[in-house]
Amino acid sequence: MGDGKAEQFDVVVVGGGVAGLSAALVLARARRRVAVVNVRQPRNAAAEAAQGFLTRDGESPLELVRLGREEVESYGAVFLEGEVCSARDAAETWILELDGGGTLSGRHVVLATGLRDILPDVEGAREAWGKGLLQCPYCHGWEVRDRELGVLATEETSLQQAVLLRQWSPAVTLFTHTLGVVPPDDASTLEARGVRIVDGEVRRLVSGPAGLASVELTDGTVVECAAVFCEPQADVDSPLISALGCEFREDGCVVTDDLGRTTADRVWAVGNVADPSAQLISAAGDAYRTAVSVNAILAFEDAEAEKASR
Repeated sequence: MGDGKAEQFDVVVVGGGVAGLSAALVLARARRRVAVVNVRQPRNAAAEAAQGFLTRDGESPLELVRLGREEVESYGAVFLEGEVCSARDAAETWILELDGGGTLSGRHVVLATGLRDILPDVEGAREAWGKGLLQCPYCHGWEVRDRELGVLATEETSLQQAVLLRQWSPAVTLFTHTLGVVPPDDASTLEARGVRIVDGEVRRLVSGPAGLASVELTDGTVVECAAVFCEPQADVDSPLISALGCEFREDGCVVTDDLGRTTADRVWAVGNVADPSAQLISAAGDAYRTAVSVNAILAFEDAEAEKASR
């Protein structure tokens, strides 16, 4: 691919996480010529373990990816490292330029680039991310069960998160942080669940040997916490997605239909790039379904081309 000619594939999967690998596996097993461009480490790379993935519960996220890549490669898929920096539509084929200078073409493109979490502007947040600062109770609640837990409130969904988190521990504190005053009805619900409300903005998360040690507010108040949950903002934009012409939803993710088809012709999206709340196992399942649809469309395209050549 360094000679200036674009190597041709039926499908180019951009992103080598669990969702991208699931789509690539289905397509490679359908005897499609598949390229997987590994863009970055998976979103959950900072976590020590991926939970809730049947038969792989507690596995390292990076090990999951390694095992998945091994399986996909066994069916002949081609892997490339780097980033797709531009794309152009050329006669029913997408021409993709890699940041290293290579070029490849795909009849269809599957976006599996995931997203970048934008953490709250709190001292210590980056250092604690994936250890003491967490997002999903289903992913991490069991591991911190029955300990002092907190929720950093940045939007209304943080109130729901606090109610939910009470399932894993009787000691849950909601830090109002940037959300401000909790509406009376919501405060009543939190009280009924035994959730403590602490008003004021959080200044710092203090790390401990096994996650967090405490949460420090701007007024100097210190609250002991083993872990704090939050709802980070999402950033999925990239030069590639813009070049493909995909539309975005209000939450910043790519618009898709029920099959994973984007608003751009012959471009699909799977995993967190289309759904920020998708867990590993659901992202893999949705990617499987999308790959089946992609292969079916390719089969009918093949049939039309064969008819035209007669």
